[in-house]
Amino acid sequence: MPRKIRFFLPEMPVHVLQRGNNREPVFFDDADCGFYLNCLGQEAVRHGCGIHAYVLMMNHIHLLLTPREGAGVSALMQSLGRRFVAYVNRRHRRSGTLWEGRFKACPVQPDDHLLACYCYIELNPMRAGIVSHPADYRWSSYGRNALAEANGLIAPHVIYRRLGTTEDARCAGYRALMSGGMIPEVIEDIRACVQTGTPFGDDRFRRQIEHELGVKVGYSTRGRPSKGCERDARSAHARRS
Repeated sequence: MPRKIRFFLPEMPVHVLQRGNNREPVFFDDADCGFYLNCLGQEAVRHGCGIHAYVLMMNHIHLLLTPREGAGVSALMQSLGRRFVAYVNRRHRRSGTLWEGRFKACPVQPDDHLLACYCYIELNPMRAGIVSHPADYRWSSYGRNALAEANGLIAPHVIYRRLGTTEDARCAGYRALMSGGMIPEVIEDIRACVQTGTPFGDDRFRRQIEHELGVKVGYSTRGRPSKGCERDARSAHARRS
């Protein structure tokens, strides 16, 4: 079966998922996580990708990024993968593959869908039962996006910046957005889209992607993927008002 076409476009946000082979660990200690983030920062600059959110779990990673050029996403992940696999194999005296095939990814509509992806990524440790609050997990971007902690890896997206006119206001707005958790429908939509490579957005966004690429992209699930996301956004707005 031929591989599905990648939907990477310049200045279009992308949600990236990469899992360990057979869902086995890819990070064995804090030093591994630190090395990965250091390499991620270097390769993101090299390949022109702005990193908006991330989480490193024991056996997988999530990234939310925007490439300056469409080819930047694959170039980033290939360079990062080579460096990290070589490091892990050398440091832990192992050999062979580390990651499970190609990384998975989907374009994300730059509106409330993007903020839903921010939340989905940074709430991952809570959903996994590792921590009771995202602030308790060291290896994610929550500290920067919700608490204004220093993190030179993060380039806030313009949609995130619209949460407030100051850094404190943006963080407060983001915490409010996350405080009620996520609607299960939205979680499932995000998972389905990144697994299938289907754009995470509304019908208009999907048609925009199809027009720019000249191919049909289809749906990851039945119905409108953005329905639950819109309810999340309305609830967050009500809490902030």
